Amino acid sequence: MSAPARREGPRHAWRTRASESWSVARSRSLKIAEVFLSIQGEGSRVGLPTVFVRLTGCALRCRWCDTAWAFGGGTWRALADLAAEVASFGVPRVCVTGGEPLLQPSVVPLIRHLAEDQGLDVVVETGGDQDISVLSERVVRILDVKLPGSGMDERMDEENWNRLTSRDELKLIVADRRDYERARSLLSGPLAAFRGEVLIGAVAGELDPALLARWVLEDRLRARVQIQLHKVLWPGQEKGV
Repeated sequence: MSAPARREGPRHAWRTRASESWSVARSRSLKIAEVFLSIQGEGSRVGLPTVFVRLTGCALRCRWCDTAWAFGGGTWRALADLAAEVASFGVPRVCVTGGEPLLQPSVVPLIRHLAEDQGLDVVVETGGDQDISVLSERVVRILDVKLPGSGMDERMDEENWNRLTSRDELKLIVADRRDYERARSLLSGPLAAFRGEVLIGAVAGELDPALLARWVLEDRLRARVQIQLHKVLWPGQEKGV
């Protein structure tokens, strides 16, 4: 049986967590909504078997959020137990998501351990309001660029745009023409220098993906149109997919 898990401290804990060895950090804990094996439904790894670690909690309230159930609840889990469970699936890819994973400082040593010690292909999905520089550049950081339709576009940490590398990915979720035009403006302006994958998708039930695809084609937009594959495979299922 593992030692009792130590829970999160105040925000200044980020610096401590970033420098901790695994032997120290392994007994810390995270509040977890779920851990499961599924097919990656989004991003450049779409269609691939992936272990998902979903953390509890988020500071944003996007109007179209499809994981609002993960804002609260969850279970405290020691990092060592989480790492062992991820390894038990025997899959080389892991996606750390939420909620917002970067609200919990102890996620940093877990991610570093999964990527550097276990040698896994680690993707971290973040809402864009938290500093992504706390994460190793060895992981793929998928940064959600909030558009006006989300209601959260004013909450973005735009300094993150300067922290991106070509390994990272941008995700833009479009609810209407205004959102699309904002996305186009960003990609030709402050995000023009970004050389990683740009993913663009439609808000389910609000914008026809075919119409979004037409706009992308008309503008020759530098973006990959995506449809959430997991929602096609398992329609109506919120958890474990």
